[in-house]
Amino acid sequence: MSGQASGGRVPIAVVMIALNEAHNLEAVLDNLDGWAEEVFLVDSHSADGSVDIALRRGVHVVQRRFNGFGEQWNFALSELPIQAPWTMKLDPDERLTDRLKHGIAAAIERGQGDALSFDRRLWFMGRPLPVRQPVLRAWRTGRCRFTDVVVNEHPLVEGRVERIDGELEHHDSPDLEHWLDKQNLYTSAEAAAALRGDALAAPPRLFGTSLQRRMWVKRHYRKLPFRYVAMFFYHYVVLGAWRAGRVGYAWSHMRCEVYRLVEYKLREMRSTGRVPVRRHAGPGAPDARVRQY
Repeated sequence: MSGQASGGRVPIAVVMIALNEAHNLEAVLDNLDGWAEEVFLVDSHSADGSVDIALRRGVHVVQRRFNGFGEQWNFALSELPIQAPWTMKLDPDERLTDRLKHGIAAAIERGQGDALSFDRRLWFMGRPLPVRQPVLRAWRTGRCRFTDVVVNEHPLVEGRVERIDGELEHHDSPDLEHWLDKQNLYTSAEAAAALRGDALAAPPRLFGTSLQRRMWVKRHYRKLPFRYVAMFFYHYVVLGAWRAGRVGYAWSHMRCEVYRLVEYKLREMRSTGRVPVRRHAGPGAPDARVRQY
């Protein structure tokens, strides 16, 4: 099968899920313009113009209430009318480099793999960090499902995974205020999942696959002595964030605080016996029952 569809596009459907991502959508759609054969958005009832932008740019949009990342992605893969022979998962805050675009097109042209993995590079406070992680983001349509977890979902793909060149840029947040809002939601979801005893994305095994080892660390992390010192060392030294100077130091420190927040929130939930309710953070519409000034 040719790696280029009609009009020079790559025969791949890019799928995104989103809630209030208007600040990212124009840029990510510019990044995909003229490259992807199809673009889909599963919107969780955004209130910031996300749907307006996507529709104006010709994206196929559906809306569905968000109950968890794994469930939302499995809905997208099973219910969206994807016609392209390949499918790619993309977050609105991610951008494909030209090298990655060429690498994906070439791999589809070769037709030797059933899924594609490549590096994702993190950007933080407007700067690229020397931190890369391998991610599996593209597969033959119909060959993938996601672990059914609330957060930190993982793709489960049938077939051979091919490693390709090129980077996916992860522009995590436009500013720290937005980043902290995201981490507040994430840590609450992680703590609530731990309180319920939800199953992990894979069986935790110290000598298993890479994913199983990560789940083993996740299962036992809160029992480890000096865990936050070790976590900072891992991010700052092992991953090489020190090379980004003060930004790398800030990122390494704040990553530790994310894990600490999960632990504190879980402790609070066990103590109070309840999960906090998300509160409305901004002004609403005027109430017609009272006089306005």
